Amino acid sequence: SPWRPTLLLLLGPGPAGGRQPTFSTSCARCSKNRRLRQKRVISERKLTRYFVDHRKVRVVGGRGGGGGHSFYSEPRKIFGGPDGGNGGDGGHVILKADRQMKSLSSVLPFYQGFHGERGGSKNCYGANGACMYVKVPVGTLVKEDGKVVADLTQHGEEYVAAYGGAGGKGNRFFLSNENRAPTSFTPGEPGQERVLHLELKTTAHAGLVGFPNAGKSSLLRAISNAKPAVAAYPFTTLNPHVGVVCYQDYEQVAVADIPGLIKGAHQNRGLGMAFLRHIERCRFLLYVVDLSVPQPWIQLQDLKYELEQYKKGLSERPHVVIGNKIDLAQSRINLPLLKEQIDNRVIALSALTGDNLEELLLHLRELYDAYVSTEQSRGQSPVKW
Repeated sequence: SPWRPTLLLLLGPGPAGGRQPTFSTSCARCSKNRRLRQKRVISERKLTRYFVDHRKVRVVGGRGGGGGHSFYSEPRKIFGGPDGGNGGDGGHVILKADRQMKSLSSVLPFYQGFHGERGGSKNCYGANGACMYVKVPVGTLVKEDGKVVADLTQHGEEYVAAYGGAGGKGNRFFLSNENRAPTSFTPGEPGQERVLHLELKTTAHAGLVGFPNAGKSSLLRAISNAKPAVAAYPFTTLNPHVGVVCYQDYEQVAVADIPGLIKGAHQNRGLGMAFLRHIERCRFLLYVVDLSVPQPWIQLQDLKYELEQYKKGLSERPHVVIGNKIDLAQSRINLPLLKEQIDNRVIALSALTGDNLEELLLHLRELYDAYVSTEQSRGQSPVKW
């Protein structure tokens, strides 16, 4: 007869002193079926509550511990002299860039460092207060009174936002030949207090720039594992998404989906300035135009104008023009007209059907390799994902 799995009976003491059978879970058929919990899908509207790229933070360093006040005394040595130790220094508040953080939503509006301990007797110094680390996303800009004081662009980079106060001096510190029994001691100093403005600029290699409903989110879903919301109405994407394109040699290129721009975005129209600053971090740009609209080259001119008005020279970064929706009949008619109007390379593709995505991925790798070689020639380390 074929082999069949059997249940192993384990006899254990019952509630009335008898034996009750318990089944072993070592058998596959008897083990509990535990399904992995899938991550809950969050809509784009709800996701805007979690994505925060501005935060006002008040930071206060820890107060230093007070100095000790005591005199050494033991049998047969009554006048041992002062032995009050110094207090410990207060802890700093430190901002630390972490690539696992994608938003400033977890940053609280107030942080205070740990206080130092008071100095003890027998010349014992008080313990220093521990430093408080605040994790922020890579690409966080720290401003104070409108001036940039730190730019955290590398993983693990730190910035001391508020220094802790110095510890007080114990009466042992004031011992001198003129004063053999000092009774004075000093309290700890308060920590530094500052009000900082944190501003997040998404750090990615490439940025998808285009008007609303041009197909940027669909393109990002097609070339990476990112899952931005896609719908048939404009302004579906309300916050930047970053997708990673992986190659066979284990190189990874980060592509950011910037929300759609409109005319007058540099004047804060539409989403405006809120997301133009995310394009500023991108090393090269991917202009996405809708080939199905009349005169698609007008879109490209308007996009470059908005970028140039926001920051001079931003539109002249290495870029490529992507003509999306080539699967439509009108797009095939407009494609040769677009190539006649502009001198840049045009990659015609369809994010919906996946047509000609290989050409985009190959050219994206060429732009990335050019960026890496340029950074290495300057003696700088390129951004890696």
